[in-house]
Amino acid sequence: MADRDPVPLPAEVRAKLAELELELSEGDITQKGYEKKRSKLIGAYFPQTPGMDSSMGQERRTPVTPSSSSRYNRRRSSGSRDERYRSDVHTEAVQAALAKHKERKMAVPMPSKRRSLVVQTSMDAYTPPDTSSGSEDEGQGDGDEDVGDGEEEDGRGGGGTSSSREGSISMEHWISRAVHSSTTTTSSTASSSSSTRSGGSGAAAGRLADVLAQHVHISAQQHLRHHRHHHRHKTENHSAPPDVTGYTNNTANTAADGIQVERAPAGGGGSAAQRQTPKYGNAELMETGDGVPVSSRVSAKIQQLVNTLKRPKRPPLREFFVDDFEELLEVQQPDPNLPKAEGAQMAAMRGEQLGVVTNWPPSLEAALQRWGTISPKAPCLTTMDTNGKPLYVLTYGKLWSRSVKVAYNLLHKLGTKQEPLVRPGDRVALVFPNNDPGAFMTAFYGCLLAEVVPVPIEVPLTRKDAGSQQIGFLLGSCGVTVALTSDACHKGLPKTPTGEIPQFKGWPKVLWFVPESKHLSKPPKDWFPQIKDANQDTAYIEYKTCKDGGVLGVTVTRTAMLTHCQALTQSCSYTEAETIVNVLDFKKDVGLWHAVLTSVMNMMYVISIPYALMKVNPLSWIQKVCQFKAKVACVKSRDMHWALVAHRDQRDVNLSSLRMLVVADGSNPWSISSCDAFLNVFQTKGLRPEVICPCASSPEALTVAIRRPLEEGATPPSRGVLSMPGLSHGVIRVDSEEKLSVLTLQDVGSVMPGALMCVVKVEGVPQLCKTDEIGEMCVCTVATGTSYYGLAGMTKNTFEVFPVSNNGTPISEFPFTRTGLLGFIGPAGLIFVAGKMDGLMVVGGRRHNADDIVATALAVEPMKFVYRGRIAVFSITVLHDERIVVVAEQRPDSTEEDSFQWMSRVLQAIDSIHQVGVYCLALVPSNTLPKTPLGGIHLSEAKQLFLEGALHPCNVLMCPHTCVTNLPKPRQKQPEIGPASVMVGNLVSGKRIAQASGRDLGQIEDNDQARKFLFLSEVLQWRAQTTPDHILYTLLNSRGAIASSLTCVQLHKRAEKIAAVLSERGHLQDGDHVALVYPPGIDLIAAFYGCLYAGCVPITVRPPHPQNIATTLPTVKMIVEVSRSVCVMTTQLICKLLRSKEALAAVDVRTWPPVIDTDDLPKKKPPLLYKPSNPDTLAYLDFSVSTTGMLAGVKMSHTATSAFCRSIKLQCELYPSREVAICLDPYCGLGFVLWCLCSVYSGHQSILIPPSELEVNAALWLSAVSQYKVRDTFCSYSVMELCTKGLGLQTDSLKSRGLDLSRVRTCVVVAEERPRIALTQSFSKLFKDLGLHPRAVSTSFGCRVNLAICLQGTSGPDPTTVFVDMRALRHDRVRLVERGSPHSLPLMESGKILPGVRIIIANPETKGPMGESHLGEIWVHSGHNASGYFTVYGDEVLQSDHFSSRLSFGDTQTVWARTGYLGFLRRTELTDASGERHDALYVVGALEEAMELRGMRYHPIDIETSVIRTHKSITECAVFTWTNLLVVVVELDGSEHEALDLVPLVTNVVLEEHYLIVGVVVVVDIGVIPINSRGEKQRMHLRDGFLADQLDPIYVAYNM
Repeated sequence: MADRDPVPLPAEVRAKLAELELELSEGDITQKGYEKKRSKLIGAYFPQTPGMDSSMGQERRTPVTPSSSSRYNRRRSSGSRDERYRSDVHTEAVQAALAKHKERKMAVPMPSKRRSLVVQTSMDAYTPPDTSSGSEDEGQGDGDEDVGDGEEEDGRGGGGTSSSREGSISMEHWISRAVHSSTTTTSSTASSSSSTRSGGSGAAAGRLADVLAQHVHISAQQHLRHHRHHHRHKTENHSAPPDVTGYTNNTANTAADGIQVERAPAGGGGSAAQRQTPKYGNAELMETGDGVPVSSRVSAKIQQLVNTLKRPKRPPLREFFVDDFEELLEVQQPDPNLPKAEGAQMAAMRGEQLGVVTNWPPSLEAALQRWGTISPKAPCLTTMDTNGKPLYVLTYGKLWSRSVKVAYNLLHKLGTKQEPLVRPGDRVALVFPNNDPGAFMTAFYGCLLAEVVPVPIEVPLTRKDAGSQQIGFLLGSCGVTVALTSDACHKGLPKTPTGEIPQFKGWPKVLWFVPESKHLSKPPKDWFPQIKDANQDTAYIEYKTCKDGGVLGVTVTRTAMLTHCQALTQSCSYTEAETIVNVLDFKKDVGLWHAVLTSVMNMMYVISIPYALMKVNPLSWIQKVCQFKAKVACVKSRDMHWALVAHRDQRDVNLSSLRMLVVADGSNPWSISSCDAFLNVFQTKGLRPEVICPCASSPEALTVAIRRPLEEGATPPSRGVLSMPGLSHGVIRVDSEEKLSVLTLQDVGSVMPGALMCVVKVEGVPQLCKTDEIGEMCVCTVATGTSYYGLAGMTKNTFEVFPVSNNGTPISEFPFTRTGLLGFIGPAGLIFVAGKMDGLMVVGGRRHNADDIVATALAVEPMKFVYRGRIAVFSITVLHDERIVVVAEQRPDSTEEDSFQWMSRVLQAIDSIHQVGVYCLALVPSNTLPKTPLGGIHLSEAKQLFLEGALHPCNVLMCPHTCVTNLPKPRQKQPEIGPASVMVGNLVSGKRIAQASGRDLGQIEDNDQARKFLFLSEVLQWRAQTTPDHILYTLLNSRGAIASSLTCVQLHKRAEKIAAVLSERGHLQDGDHVALVYPPGIDLIAAFYGCLYAGCVPITVRPPHPQNIATTLPTVKMIVEVSRSVCVMTTQLICKLLRSKEALAAVDVRTWPPVIDTDDLPKKKPPLLYKPSNPDTLAYLDFSVSTTGMLAGVKMSHTATSAFCRSIKLQCELYPSREVAICLDPYCGLGFVLWCLCSVYSGHQSILIPPSELEVNAALWLSAVSQYKVRDTFCSYSVMELCTKGLGLQTDSLKSRGLDLSRVRTCVVVAEERPRIALTQSFSKLFKDLGLHPRAVSTSFGCRVNLAICLQGTSGPDPTTVFVDMRALRHDRVRLVERGSPHSLPLMESGKILPGVRIIIANPETKGPMGESHLGEIWVHSGHNASGYFTVYGDEVLQSDHFSSRLSFGDTQTVWARTGYLGFLRRTELTDASGERHDALYVVGALEEAMELRGMRYHPIDIETSVIRTHKSITECAVFTWTNLLVVVVELDGSEHEALDLVPLVTNVVLEEHYLIVGVVVVVDIGVIPINSRGEKQRMHLRDGFLADQLDPIYVAYNM
């Protein structure tokens, strides 16, 4: 039906449809009116519909004849669904909900994935779903897990109900489907819009996966095309959907086209290519948030993401700023219209009396003895092999004699006579495989006879089995030292090379003992076990796995065990010698109670069907029921479901012998559909409806309720159809008008004989519920567990509950046991279970059941997309609320588009039906979720992997924007308070105005000879005359040897020669600009002074990197051009490089100014050295790239340069006798000043270590410091990081080589950012062993307007660290907190303020002075401020604003320079050398890097620090904003499979710690985040690269 090509709709009809759509979205028309008008418009184009509809009707009524069953076979391979979660009502509800969404959904950008990742998922896909999966149905599953089981269902519901889903699609649905694909299916030539349209976006853009619409049905040919492209770097990139919110177009045709595209880009691409109408594609200009036109796919996607976020899901929050620092999270106010329970108080329900029959045995051992001696030949148990043949028959005689033998050997043959290993009352483990019930029964009864407590557990398959560790803890806490196992199992356990069985992870040391007759010695004639009446001793311990993965042991006493067997016998009317077929696990739960315990009490005959046989032949249990004419069968709904799947026309099936079919998981809300479908098919084979008996049970309360086998003709069992929203509020509401969200329940019969049941509130005091309220069921009876072994507190809360009525009085003097089941007592005392406590997730105050959500996800088309039983739903706590996570295993052959489409549909379905948002939806490759021993999903382990980032999903969709509704209120800026009022306010509250200064230069008396010279060139000449042979510079090579050195006179002579070359070869005038392109070294210094001697203005430029000319040379070229250099001086080597082929490719080589190489200088000196006339003229230009990626050159005058050198000389106490080691880049800022200028001014020797040499020899810098006994050293963060990472493990060997750092007095990191406290601290700790004093390490602070404002000198207090409240900082307030308090951020002082520097903190907006407790911009006034920007354009406004600002209030005379950095001042308790109290400056971050989000100011580094901590594989991170979205880029150090693990972790941590929702997560390779020479991240470059699509990301996730 869907293959038929729909008639293409004419343009005007499409335009009208578009108008309709608009009306609907704006609420001008109701949904009903819209649908009516729509059908009218389209009706004309589908004349064949009515006929089709009637044929569909006929098809639906077809009886199951052989021909239709062949249709059934064919469909078996296509549509499949998990029967346990299947209910036709539910599936239809989901389809309807999705159809509703179809009309109005916006396209959501699909994540982009690197090709290797796409191929990876499709490659490893072809591993078949592991061995535990059954026939072709991938079945794992064991119903005990919340979401454990269900296997693949291929026929949808068997015989009569198999009306095909496609068949029942309403006309409306089909029409809408046709319109969606309106012109896509008509032609396969319409390959893709992008190829014709987005000319230049090319392969780079193609890498980003296509934007996918929510619901597009791609025709077959297109499917093929998609598939072909899939492995060829996705060449088709569809245009972005239009921004419907902000872009209008008058022509009706384009409007229709736009909306068409909006709904269906993936297929709609074709239609767009045919009609070349102008539209908002990715090749057209797109205005970004900053008004910058950007043409790239990324920005198109982001635009889409912004569009999806433009329409808020929930009403906007009330906006006001709470100013008490406790940023209140939005608390959900209870809605007065919520449904509340209104009924009367529910009474406790008493079961029938437990009738004690005279011949009931006094204990189970007594029963065994009786049957073993009276009728030893009676069969007790038959088990089948995997071919369905009986393996052995165990008679009651054999069971008795073998159990006695086991008991004797346990007590007398383990250990020595004096020291037996096992005494009565000890616990022993029973480790038996699923296919050997006989050995298990023998061992179990042997333990009972020996009065030893058996603890049955699963066979540990591998040492690291999911959950096996927790079982080990249980065994350890039970004090188990002996494990009983079967021969075959013992052989199969993993062995060490010596043949020992290794100790399993978490297990105690156990002795393995095989209690098989051939290994046991016969008990002596006179030895008999004592057969006692049932008493209060523990009979056995059953293990139970909790929600968090922990394993508890529930102890069951002998009395409880016997009473439970009696209650089961009575309610199931068991009689002697009845035959029972058991498919369940006989080690615990219903299987143990019916097939091991109650069966022996009544001398019944058990036919055991192992799980392995069920996988090979799902019909085996039905065949055995026929063969043995069994009266009873114990199954799970998945066994019924498998039987339906495998059931072909089995002629000889006859189920008329069955009087009872116990459905062990009948309390699972989704078992009802299996029961119905099973009855439907097998009613013709003699199955009577009253035979199906669902039961409810839990490890603590044993059997809670079971439906009794009815006499013929009695009333059929009842159903409850409840409203799902009602259930989420804990109330029972019968089916609301909203037919979509209902849950149909079947009763599980009535209370057990001899028991009293009540329902209590889920939280708080165990108060009785009202009649229309859901609560936890509690039972009071002898037949329950009595405790969790060894856990008194938990036992009290579970096994000793005293429910109270409304007035607070207990309803009984006996304690009740909590069952862990949620439900209510319905009419006629029938029990209904609506879910488990363990599967409960409370989101935003509403309760949701994991099982319900699984069911909804599984009802989403295409059913075949995920493995039925392999879906996990759990909640994680993020930002004070639970968030739902859905993880499913996807099919190997599914494409990116399929998975993304399926995921978006699941989100919508869950949103419509449960009214709850899914926080994260992840798809993992098949067979990668952790399993329980019987193949279900190990939920807690899956959750653990998710939280650790070890789940390795192949697709992730996060929707934090829709789910997280409790963010703190956005801050609203108060109306500006004038600067005057701020100042007065500060004075009134006693807060200082934040200002501080270094020592006053004028008042310092020192014998500084250099002071009398105004110019550095004169200082050099003076030194060359007075101390000609004093060494100023020593350059080290990578081996630490001296490469070259310069004395005062050598430097002077070389500078003279260079000046001569400049005037001769270059014919330069005074004041001409010269670019110096040298590697770090001595040539650079000589060339600098040569320029000064010639009267030229030098500009130092970092040379291009020979291995990376393409990216480094353009920067060199740019600086040369912007600085207006008339000539370039360099070495021969670099000269060749500038003219090489590679250079030619990168820049236009012909436009270089003349290049002079200074390697061989002529032997002549210039006639006259130049002497500047005015000290305020330009000395040199300092060019540098700021953190935001701006290239800025500042002008340094001669006065400023001398003042700068003097300030540093005083702060660091530099004299000619000193040696200083410098490991910095000498091209800009303080690095250049220390490398080139300070030695000449102060006369000290500088040991120069080029940072690039450290890449060859990481220990170079520290060895030099040690070897030259240096007291003061300067480095950069990059150098410090190299040492920390490179030498971290070598401190011992360095120590043994005599490396000694104990003489270091100051080790200063030269920086223009907030001090990196973590790095400096780890550096100090690492090298403490080598004698480095922790207080020696400090940082400096400089910026473009003033190259060094602070620098930790020799005298003065140690740098201090304070802890500030990060939340207050976002509001520009400084609030000190204790170390380690929540939300605290450590900040280190940036060194001492230099002499001659004054600092004030000003408000960057109002320019008023700020108080000490506020964060503001750091303004500086100093003799060594730069005198302005050097720009080609002369941008005066910026110039005056940055270099000559005045305060708007207070001291309005002083001229300040604005640093562009936010910080604060604190007066400390410490005293300066002068005896004053010391003022510390704390730098928080660059103003232009700070991000304004939700009205608050965030510093990227804080978010980055949080992100880097979340996962070991994140090596670096950078964040920036783009159109109000937070984009997080992380570098992944690991395999690409880990990339998707990071997305949820990054989103979680930013939400938790910063209350922000991450919009886009980009995972890239190491080294993609650009870093400048100072080791600072270039976030703006990164942002441009991301938007221009140049990052080649591994994965890009767009969080919805």
